[in-house]
Amino acid sequence: MDKIYSVAVSCRGANGWVEYDTEAKTVKVFLNDEKAVADAEKFLSEKHIINIPKDSLLDFVEKEIDPLADVESFQTVLTRLWENTDVHVDWSRPVEYVKAHPTLD
Repeated sequence: MDKIYSVAVSCRGANGWVEYDTEAKTVKVFLNDEKAVADAEKFLSEKHIINIPKDSLLDFVEKEIDPLADVESFQTVLTRLWENTDVHVDWSRPVEYVKAHPTLD
């Protein structure tokens, strides 16, 4: 597995990405929006209680998720990022393309 897990994000017209360091257990957001960066980094560094499907999509259980614990937990918390910070995860956008063509300036 790669040491760095990256995913493309966008906010208010700016394209960027989020990096999760699987060894250091840290997160870094690259976006040309200081508030979005601060909000996203804070949100992605805190534990959250999230309803997770148990036996079916109609059966949920509350679970405390530490996004910095592992990639799966990080991905789960990413699904709640937009509604809490206005930073949208662009799951289908190739992150390598965004890293080569960011709107950071």
